Amino acid sequence: MTRTFKSHDGAKGDPLMEYVSQNSLREHAVLKKLGKRTLENRLSAMMVACEQAQLMANLVKLIKAKNMIEVGVYTGYNTLNMVLAVPDDGKVLAYDINLEVVNIGKPFWKEAGVEHKIDLRIKPATETLDELLEAGEAGSFDFAFIDADKVNYGLYYEKCLQLLRKGGIIVIDNVLWGGKVLNSGNDLDTLGIAKLNEKIYRDSRVNISILTSGDGVTLAFKQ
Repeated sequence: MTRTFKSHDGAKGDPLMEYVSQNSLREHAVLKKLGKRTLENRLSAMMVACEQAQLMANLVKLIKAKNMIEVGVYTGYNTLNMVLAVPDDGKVLAYDINLEVVNIGKPFWKEAGVEHKIDLRIKPATETLDELLEAGEAGSFDFAFIDADKVNYGLYYEKCLQLLRKGGIIVIDNVLWGGKVLNSGNDLDTLGIAKLNEKIYRDSRVNISILTSGDGVTLAFKQ
C-alpha cells in the first residue's frame, strides 16, 4: 500500500503532511512500537496508513463496536489499533494466511494486554467468512476491515456485508491502487478493485464515501 505519511519518521519532503502528522496522530505507545517494527519488514508498504488507522479507531468508538472482522492482518498493526478501541468484552476476528508475518505483531498484542480480544485464524478468509455465515452469525458484527488479496475483494465485501448489522461499517483499503484504477487493463488485482468500486457506487444497501487517505479508502455504512 502507498502511504500518505508515516507517523514514525514524519512526511519527509512534505512539510504540510508532517504538520498534519504532528498535530493529529495520537498513537498508543505499543501501537507506535509495532509500527516502527513493521517498517523494518521488506513489505512494510503494506501497513495501513497511520492516519487511516486512527480514523478507523474513531469510527469503532463512534458506533460503540464490539465485534469486528479483519480480512488481512499483515503484522497486526491495525488489528492492535482496532482492538484497543473496543471494550474488554469486544473482539476482533482476524484472518490471514501468512503466520510468519503475523507473528511479528503477536508480542506487541501481548504487551498491550489485548491478545485475549483477538481471535486469529490462519486460513483463507473466504472459508472463515462462510463458516461464520453457516453458523448463523449474519447481522452480528459491527465493523469490518478489508485489506487482503485484491482479486477476492468483491467476495469479501459481500460476505462481510451479510455479517454486518444495520448501521455497521465496512472499511476497504487500497481502493485507488496507486492510481491504477483509472486504467485497469488486464491486471487482475486492479480489475478486482475497480469492479468493486463500481459495484459499491451502485449498491443501495450502503451509504459510501471514498477518502484519499493512504492509497484510498472506502467507507461503506450498511443501511
